[in-house]
Amino acid sequence: MNQSVLIGILIPFIGTTLGALCVYFMKQEMPLKIEKRLSGFAAGVMVSASIWGLLIPSMEQSSHLNELKVVPAVVGFWAGTLFLLMIDNLIPHLHIHSEEPEGIKSSFSDTVMMFLAVTIHNIPEGMAVGIVYASLLQGLGSYTYMSALALALGIAIQNFPEGAIISMPFYSKGYSKNQSFLLGMFSGIVEPVAALLTIVIAKYVTQFMPYLLSFAAGAMMYVVVEDLIPETSRGSHSNDGTIFFAIGMTIMFVLDILLS
Repeated sequence: MNQSVLIGILIPFIGTTLGALCVYFMKQEMPLKIEKRLSGFAAGVMVSASIWGLLIPSMEQSSHLNELKVVPAVVGFWAGTLFLLMIDNLIPHLHIHSEEPEGIKSSFSDTVMMFLAVTIHNIPEGMAVGIVYASLLQGLGSYTYMSALALALGIAIQNFPEGAIISMPFYSKGYSKNQSFLLGMFSGIVEPVAALLTIVIAKYVTQFMPYLLSFAAGAMMYVVVEDLIPETSRGSHSNDGTIFFAIGMTIMFVLDILLS
């Protein structure tokens, strides 16, 4: 594995880390309006990345199937969606602004379950970066180092606000700034791990690459609809979240075009 690939799979984690650093520069609680904007932006980036970076390439790699080229995209997308649904129902976790834990019952503290909630939803992003770099390394599709970098940068951009959204609530619950930063940062460590595992697995299942691309897309879209979109609608007005969704989506597909 060359240096460019290693840097690429670390970029999203760097985005989360930089976002978590915001806990040192912000007040004890992030204003709801800002949080809705950041959630909307993150959702826009993930939707755009799912479509242009994953689903369309999945169909391009299946073009030899002619009219059936949509089959790997559909099957993989549903597999990714159901995988995240299963994880959501099995692993005990607590969303940051929720009082009711999800998943199986456990004796975990609220802090551990909040950390798990964020970590679970970072898995698809790591998989997405990993599968794109795996396609690049195997010469599949039209991916270049720059287009793979575009996806990694796009996810890093959306991870920045996500890192801030994660670390701030810990601080508001009484954790020190150092503790809050570390919790926010380490919630993103699953991304390079998931990326590396995906690259290793993809090496042995090249023929299923279109399915893996759409699998990552389905998992990411699950996170958007289940977690991020509700955050943008929390409170009395959702206009800000909607506008920033559009901004995030625009930035992502512009990056994809400019760096392809």
